[in-house]
Amino acid sequence: MSINAVNPGLPIRPSDFPQTDTSAKKPTPGGSFGEALREAVSEVDTLNLDARYKVSSLVEGNGTDVHDAMIAVEKADLSFQLMLQVRNKVVQAYQQIAGMQF
Repeated sequence: MSINAVNPGLPIRPSDFPQTDTSAKKPTPGGSFGEALREAVSEVDTLNLDARYKVSSLVEGNGTDVHDAMIAVEKADLSFQLMLQVRNKVVQAYQQIAGMQF
């Protein structure tokens, strides 16, 4: 049994990725903000799982290229940073609205 360097004891396989319908990626007019946020978080999670899988494949010597692993890690990092900044802006907007006097 191989050890996963990212998550010891729990090997990551392609079947661990959430199965998403790629045809439903386009935003629908009138869709809720919550649904858009849920989809964005799901996509960030998928990119994170892909990066973990590629890094563990690289460490185990399963033929994953170093460049592919690094690109996957950077995509996951950038998407997480973007999600974090969006969260910060939403919290900031909420705090401004909560501070308004009516």
